[in-house]
Amino acid sequence: MGPHPAVAAIRLAVRRVLHDILNDQQTSPEHTPHERPPSPLVLVACSGGADSMALASALAFEAPKLGIRAGGVTVDHGLQPGSDLRAEEVVLRLRQLGLDPVESAAVTVGREGGPEAAARDARYAALDAAAQRHGAAAILLGHTRDDQAETVLLGLARGSGIRSLSGMAAVSGAGGRYRRPFLEIDRQTARRACMVQSLPVWDDPHNADPAYTRSRLRHEGLPALEKALGKGVVEALARTAQLSRDDADALDAWAGQAETGVRDAAGLLECAKLYALPPAVRRRILRRAAIEAGAPAGSLFARHIEEVDRLITGWRGQGVINLPGKVVAQRQGGRLVIRQG
Repeated sequence: MGPHPAVAAIRLAVRRVLHDILNDQQTSPEHTPHERPPSPLVLVACSGGADSMALASALAFEAPKLGIRAGGVTVDHGLQPGSDLRAEEVVLRLRQLGLDPVESAAVTVGREGGPEAAARDARYAALDAAAQRHGAAAILLGHTRDDQAETVLLGLARGSGIRSLSGMAAVSGAGGRYRRPFLEIDRQTARRACMVQSLPVWDDPHNADPAYTRSRLRHEGLPALEKALGKGVVEALARTAQLSRDDADALDAWAGQAETGVRDAAGLLECAKLYALPPAVRRRILRRAAIEAGAPAGSLFARHIEEVDRLITGWRGQGVINLPGKVVAQRQGGRLVIRQG
């Protein structure tokens, strides 16, 4: 008799990602065709919640069969009383699953960008450091299809364009460090997999706190949409994310190819040539130029790029446009200059 369907689903998702990691390592330029690459280490980021515990269990089961070393990291954000004790419990549970190395990383969460963004930035910084310290080939994250649907709705509310509707990528980070095996698996499947395996899980009270935007969306927004539109909203939003990502990737590639043709010999952007491009391509070039000048990508919104775009499409002698990161954009003699102010 095989494993429970929920357990089988999560193991299959993890197995596919581990095969991808092995394939990536074998084709890496760091290794010659006749050289056998060393056994890679894959870490799981685990909060102790159902999604990440299901992921840790599947990794512990699948990795040894493929000759992959498996470890885990839990991040203590220090935002709740006793968070250090919870982190110690998660470390113990991961070790009981057979993962090694396992560690807890304590972080200090700032305030920039709001509490959710600040916690996310601190968490990823800690995970990056752990990957570098242990020489990990990848870190698995337990984001589910439900998380993807919430991300798409948040992007829609921000009005930041098609890239924000593309949600979370299955592979992201430097060198494809982060992998998300569960983007096609719903949250209930992960929770069910924990129940049938008797895996203890911790429910973060922040996930039910209406002070957090994502929590309100999860407990109020999505249920209201499903009540109004019927079941299938989560699946439709996740499908929208993938379609949007494909479109955004194609437009990004087009913008990358077009950029060299709209710069003069000194490397400045020529307004007349930019004007001739489709708006979606032109705005991508403007966004990239602003980021290269020092504007933080996370603080650069569609309204900023629209203001810069009007220097090209609606030129009436406007002055300097101020962008995040003390970057300024202005039109000078038919050229668009984007630089530190």
